[in-house]
Amino acid sequence: MTTIMLVDNGSRRAEATIALRRLSAALAHKLGFPVHPVSLLHSSKVPADQLGGRPADILETFLTRKAAEGHKDFLAVPLFFGLSRALTKLIPETAAQVSAAGYPVQVAVADELCPLPNGEPRLAMILDRAIRTAIHGLSQATANKQPPHALVVDHGSPIPEVTAVRRWLTAELQGLADGDYRLGEAAMERRPGPEYAFNGALLEEALATIGASEPEAQVVVGMQFIGPGRHAGRHGDVASICQEAQRQFPNLEICISRLVGEDEALIDILYDRAKLALHSSSRVSLPHSAA
Repeated sequence: MTTIMLVDNGSRRAEATIALRRLSAALAHKLGFPVHPVSLLHSSKVPADQLGGRPADILETFLTRKAAEGHKDFLAVPLFFGLSRALTKLIPETAAQVSAAGYPVQVAVADELCPLPNGEPRLAMILDRAIRTAIHGLSQATANKQPPHALVVDHGSPIPEVTAVRRWLTAELQGLADGDYRLGEAAMERRPGPEYAFNGALLEEALATIGASEPEAQVVVGMQFIGPGRHAGRHGDVASICQEAQRQFPNLEICISRLVGEDEALIDILYDRAKLALHSSSRVSLPHSAA
């Protein structure tokens, strides 16, 4: 039978693994059979005592352990917005390494969250809800202000096809905003050099542009991030960037939206990705309890 994994990139912060486990449990409940939370990298560095005594699984060790138990067929359901190298390169290479070590495995990969060119309108709806919820938390003292800015922010990527997901989602949001907020987009970080200019403005640059032209503007940072960790969350990089912008522009009001993984509708998307992969791949067979 197929062993199903919900796969993220991994983090050295415990809250990321805890969030992955929560999503895996919710997806397992909806599918009706087990889903294993597995990170590609990093999470094995988190002390087990921060994870309820149960160490995080990373892909190579998880595949090896399960293969030793007799499992051969695996399905990775990705918590990735776009077709990153983690999906096209790291997962296949890891499966090949495990197989070469004497544990033959096959790992099928379900579609990413927002496969282009068709995209995923439900993701845009998740972001719209998150932005609107954040808007309700902004000061309402000045009723005559223009609508708040909303910046859709992703991590930033060296791959144009991944950045294209943010652009697709921002374009889709144009039809949902209905004049209630003014849309923009930015990357949390990008590699130096003109060859990575396709990422567009950095978040710090976008906030500085708004602050310079509208010192008392209201800005929602629409988080195109799944869960908390080094970048997202209370003490993440995005929060630090926003704090610095508010130091430079004290009258700028910035609110960070909730994360995509906090919206229950994400489970519906993951469910559809898993079911499609289970029924369409010749390498994947349904788990016994799904029969």
